[in-house]
Amino acid sequence: MAEPVERPSNRPSDPWGRLKSLTNRRNGSHTWQVIAGSATLGLVVAAGAVLAAGPWDNGQRKAEREVAAAADPTGGAHHGRPTPDAPPAAPSAPPVLPALGTATRDTPQDPAGLRDTLAPLIGVPELGTQVAASVIDTATGKQLYGHGATTPMTPASTIKLATTLAALSALGPDHRIATTARLSEDARTLTLVGGGDPTLSRAALRSMATEAADALREDGRDSVRLAYDTSRYTGPELHPISPNTNIAPVTALMVDEGRLDDTDRGPAPRSEDPAGDAARAFAAQLKKAGVKVTGTPREARAAAEARTVATHHSAPLSSLVERTLTNSDNDIAEALARQTAIAKGESADFAGARRAVTKELKKLQVPVAGAHLADGSGLDRADRVTTALLTALLARAADPDRPGLRHVLTGLPVAGFSGTLSARYQDAPGATGLIRAKTGTLWGVNALAGTVVDDRGRLLAFAFLASGTASAPEAEAALDALAAAVAGPAR
Repeated sequence: MAEPVERPSNRPSDPWGRLKSLTNRRNGSHTWQVIAGSATLGLVVAAGAVLAAGPWDNGQRKAEREVAAAADPTGGAHHGRPTPDAPPAAPSAPPVLPALGTATRDTPQDPAGLRDTLAPLIGVPELGTQVAASVIDTATGKQLYGHGATTPMTPASTIKLATTLAALSALGPDHRIATTARLSEDARTLTLVGGGDPTLSRAALRSMATEAADALREDGRDSVRLAYDTSRYTGPELHPISPNTNIAPVTALMVDEGRLDDTDRGPAPRSEDPAGDAARAFAAQLKKAGVKVTGTPREARAAAEARTVATHHSAPLSSLVERTLTNSDNDIAEALARQTAIAKGESADFAGARRAVTKELKKLQVPVAGAHLADGSGLDRADRVTTALLTALLARAADPDRPGLRHVLTGLPVAGFSGTLSARYQDAPGATGLIRAKTGTLWGVNALAGTVVDDRGRLLAFAFLASGTASAPEAEAALDALAAAVAGPAR
């Protein structure tokens, strides 16, 4: 059975009301009053943030900006497909969340007050049989709240925080993944060489075919044999949960994530042979460009002496990271894990990616004790992380001395606005636009990890992991209530 995919959904509002009533009974009504009172701050911060940063300039951030400016607690927008030509690098991180410029001068959060606020919310039955939590001040690294914070648990898609941070650290935000076409010395064989870009599009193949056709004509040829090379990746292509609509076979060559429909996120029917499909699509484009392709495409390594006649570069890593986090994109996440493995000299497979990402996290001096990064996407139930690790990752991304990592923060879904949080927080207007967080969902597992500017203007990082949950909508509502409470705890 396929694991549930992370996508916006219209969930019942009852869990919010139930949790609100529970909190009012146990802790008085002050918590929810403060959360509601944070609405103005949330919209102000959202307005400042979306002017400076965002995954793409194709409508999402414009929609956020318009909603924030109108002080409207509802909103959201759909992402479009990335353009065929690689866009410019995502904006640099320093302008993100400009309100933080004075945050370090404000009074720090009171741990006792936060503990009193979160205690009744952390113990609700909607969060299942095991819950872990961590809240830290990103400016000081001080833990403000911890509940089983060093206990390794299944993170689901929140593991993408580790995957993306490691990739940015190892490769840099401007890194692009190249797909090439290489022509043999005798100009008789053209090889499409995959570099590991799951976002390669048919439009990109058309452009490459035109370049390759021009090179062939310069050599006086109008026909060619076609091969395709997937040797950049090694090991098994199938994820442990595969075949599955949430992820395609992990190969160095594919078009549109191996999707067989016109979607660009969420579950979809997937090709069983994405590399072969990409080669056949390239052959069709070569024919349109006036080149006869003899025989059928075959898998083979490009000869060492072959010359490159066409190249397509992916969007910069900064944009790939943001798309991964906003949409919880499993295919890009696994690609980023393998790109990290290649950069660190490890084998480009699941095991090598695990070693490489772990190695890079140790270099960043985050607490990896107990962590087991079985994959890059979080679909593998063998994954284990602690909430202390997740909040440390977010703090590293917020470090002003590490601007190249900030895209982890700018890619986080925004409550009530974007990605996997676009349909959540509808019953908590005070949190809309204020909370940025990565979601996580597997059967019986729900998670939320992200950042919030509290009522004192300080950037806090939080992480909540829950296992043994019986209802995903109710667990999500409970997690949302926890995050909203961090934004404005009782004092």
